[in-house]
Amino acid sequence: MTGPTLNVQPLDTSTSFRTQVYHALKQAITEMDIYDHKTEIRLDERQVSEKLGVSRTPIREAMTLLEQEGFVRSQPRRGIFVIRKTKREILEMVTVWAALESMAARIAAEKASDEDIRSLRELFSDFEQKKPAEHVNEYSDANIAFHKAIIRMSGCQLIQEITENLFIHMRAIRKLTIGQDNRAERSIVDHKNIIDALARRDPVAAEQLVRDHTLGLATHIEQYGNFLD
Repeated sequence: MTGPTLNVQPLDTSTSFRTQVYHALKQAITEMDIYDHKTEIRLDERQVSEKLGVSRTPIREAMTLLEQEGFVRSQPRRGIFVIRKTKREILEMVTVWAALESMAARIAAEKASDEDIRSLRELFSDFEQKKPAEHVNEYSDANIAFHKAIIRMSGCQLIQEITENLFIHMRAIRKLTIGQDNRAERSIVDHKNIIDALARRDPVAAEQLVRDHTLGLATHIEQYGNFLD
């Protein structure tokens, strides 16, 4: 099976190549579906150089930063590979995310604007007429946007920074699992309840609902996560 390709765009040469390469690669890696196959994802310096239109030096510098952040790993004589987490590591990540996002929801219930909360409802307005399970890719995008929005609406910069480096794996796992075991249908019910709690400005309910929702993903992975072994 052919693995995912790295979708990067040529760079604007007006700023630091290393910085631009770093952000371009990080974004591209974040958008990859890294758990829907068993193949290792190798990043080829020559191909990346050609796609970005820069020499290999800033690419190597950017790869070093990405390795320090845990996005890639370098193997002597083999190359650079996107890191895939084990089932145990993913379960730990989901648990940490549940703690952080639930706290973000608690803060958002007290501080988010009415417009922000309305925008959450709009994410799922299309699914009032169509079933999420029949439009899994579209619903998956809305689902991911929802969870990112909860984090953002907290206004807590530190929560945003910590979750950013978890997001590559959380996005990939959510995208892969949303179509399994009727999760999409159950997910939209959870989301509506969370939005209602935010709209009521009920921080306790918002926090609990978000925590339970995310820990439900952990339960699903524990039971059906053989794709991570």
